[in-house]
Amino acid sequence: MPYFDAASTAPPHPVARQALLAALDEGWADPARLHRSARQARMLLDAARETVAEVLGARADEISFTASGTQALQLGVLGTLRGHRRRGAHLVHSAVEHSAVLHTAERWEADGGSATAVPVDRHGRVSAEEFAAAVRPDTALAVLQSANHEVGTLQPVTETAALLGDVPLLVDAAQSAGRLPVPAGWSVLAASAHKWGGPAGVGVLAVRKGVRYSSPLPADDREGGRVPGFTNVPAIVAAAASLRAVRAEAEAENARLRALVDLVRRRVPELVPAVEVVGHPELRLPHLVTFSCLYVDGEVLLTELDRAGFAVSSGSSCTSSTLTPSHVLAAMGVLTEGNLRISLPTGTTRPEVDAFLEVLPRVVAEVRAPLGLDLPPTGSADALVLDTLGKRCPIPVIELAKHVGEVAPGGRIAVLSDDEAARHDIPAWCEMCGHDYAGEAPATEYGGGRGTAYLVTVRSDRGR
Repeated sequence: MPYFDAASTAPPHPVARQALLAALDEGWADPARLHRSARQARMLLDAARETVAEVLGARADEISFTASGTQALQLGVLGTLRGHRRRGAHLVHSAVEHSAVLHTAERWEADGGSATAVPVDRHGRVSAEEFAAAVRPDTALAVLQSANHEVGTLQPVTETAALLGDVPLLVDAAQSAGRLPVPAGWSVLAASAHKWGGPAGVGVLAVRKGVRYSSPLPADDREGGRVPGFTNVPAIVAAAASLRAVRAEAEAENARLRALVDLVRRRVPELVPAVEVVGHPELRLPHLVTFSCLYVDGEVLLTELDRAGFAVSSGSSCTSSTLTPSHVLAAMGVLTEGNLRISLPTGTTRPEVDAFLEVLPRVVAEVRAPLGLDLPPTGSADALVLDTLGKRCPIPVIELAKHVGEVAPGGRIAVLSDDEAARHDIPAWCEMCGHDYAGEAPATEYGGGRGTAYLVTVRSDRGR
C-alpha cells in the first residue's frame, strides 16, 4: 500500500533501524551512573546530542531530549513563560499552531495568563509585521511554527524574529527539521523524531544559552533539569542517526518530492470537479499538499481511499473523533470539509503518485454519487430557506449546492445550521463557487430553532 501520510509519522529510515539495534546492545544502561556500561551509554548519548545540535544549528548543551514533540512544545512554552514571568504573562502565537501549543495557551490563560492568536491569510501564513504588532510590553514569549502541519505553508520565522526585539521566540520545527534548514532567529526550538524517520517517543527541546527557562515540572537532575525521567538512549541514538542521514539526503530528495507534489497540485483540480488546493503555492514544504473536495465527507473519503490501497490523512472537520472544524483550515478561511492531506515519504515514486491520481477521481465520484448533485437550471425564486438544523457537515453545503439553482441571480438563500463547521464552510463555498456570502443571523428570524442562518446571495455566474 502506498503510504502518503509522512506528516503524521514518517516510515523508519533504514539508518534508524540499524542504529537502534546497535544501541540496544551498547546503550541500555543508565547514563547517569559511573560504571563501565553506564559510561558507554553516556558516550552514545553525548554523541547523539552533538549530532542533533549540529543539524539544528545549536550547541550540545542547549539540547534536551523529551518523550515526544508534544512534550517538547508544552515544556518549551511553559518553561520559557515561567522564566520570563518578571516581564509579564502574555503569550503571542499564530492561529494555526499545532494543537499542543493551543492547548498549552488555554491552560496558561486558565492559570491567569493571557494569550493573543495572530490571524493568517488564505494561504495560512502570518504577516511578520502583524505578528510583531501583537507584542506588548508584558509579552513573555512568542511562538511561531516553521511550517504548518496541515497545509505545508512556511512561516516568515527569520523576518518575524528580527522584529520581536528581546522577546524570545519559540519555533515549532516538527514538520521541517531534517527536511529544511532551521530558520534563524529562534530562542527555543521543538522537534519530533518520528516526523523525520526516527523512532516515536523522542522529542527535542533546544533552549539557547542566555534564554531564561524555568521548568514547570518538579526538579530532576536529568537533561539539564528540563525533562524528568530515565533517558531512552537507544531511541535517541537512532533519532540522531536518522536526522543526520535525512539532512544529508534532503537536497536531492526535496527536489524529487517537490516535482511529485507539483504534479498532484496541478492534476487534481483537472481530474476532480469542485476541488480547491490550499496552502501557499510556493512557500511550502516540498513533500506535502492539501486539497478540499466539495460535498464529500472527509472520513468517508479516507476510508474509501484506504480500501483502494492508499494511506492518506485529512484535516476535515467531519471526523468521528471531534466533530469540530480543523482550526488551521478555519483560520485560513477555506473549506473544512472533504480535505485530504498527501504527504510523501522519502522514496515515493512517480508510478505510486500516478496510481493515486488514477484512483482519486473514481473514489470521489462514487462518494458523491448518492447525493444527487446535478444542479437544476437557473430558477426564479427571490429567496429560499434551507433548514439543516441537527445535521452535520457536509450536509449544509450539499443542500446549498443542490438548491442554489432554484434562486434567481441576486436572490438570497438562508442556510439554517447548528453545526459549527458551517460557519467556516459556507463562506468558503461561496468563495470557491462565485457567490456572495452575506453574513449570518439568528435562525429564529427565518423560522428555525436554536442555530444560525448563514446568508448567501446568488450570482448569475454560479459554479459548483
